[in-house]
Amino acid sequence: MAVRHRLIRTSPRTVWEVLSDGSRYAEWVVGTASTEPVRGRWPELGSAIRFQVRLGPVTLSNHTVVRRCEPGSDLELEAKAGSLGTARIAIALKPWGDYCLVVVDEHPLRGMGGFVHNAGVEALIQLRHRSMLHRLADLCEEVAAEEERRRPMGHVVAPQTGGGEPRG
Repeated sequence: MAVRHRLIRTSPRTVWEVLSDGSRYAEWVVGTASTEPVRGRWPELGSAIRFQVRLGPVTLSNHTVVRRCEPGSDLELEAKAGSLGTARIAIALKPWGDYCLVVVDEHPLRGMGGFVHNAGVEALIQLRHRSMLHRLADLCEEVAAEEERRRPMGHVVAPQTGGGEPRG
């Protein structure tokens, strides 16, 4: 199983804000060119977004469905990959001091992908996750910085109790 983690220098609340915006999916998911809603309200259980992957002149369109959602902490997705089948992608957010530890766990769920899954494929998924988590971190840290810039000068935000979230 491809499990990878990254410490993102912002609160789990900010990371969840980005994850729960289906229109931003293509900004952090490697290989995704665009997204659009298919059904429901992302990331509610059963909601789905269509995504496009472009490989040179070829465009592939598939969709991702929310299979489990614990707002603010866990998002589990089933990504369709055409004839390769589907993959389960679990994203967990864990408070880590003032920051957020993001853990991504992906593995084939249904179809041909499970049959061809091997150490080589696992290595490619790890590389993809490294890049994906880097993009997610950059995006979340930009969102947090923008929120900080918009805060009125001298406005102090008290820390939230029990959440380990930063002041701000």
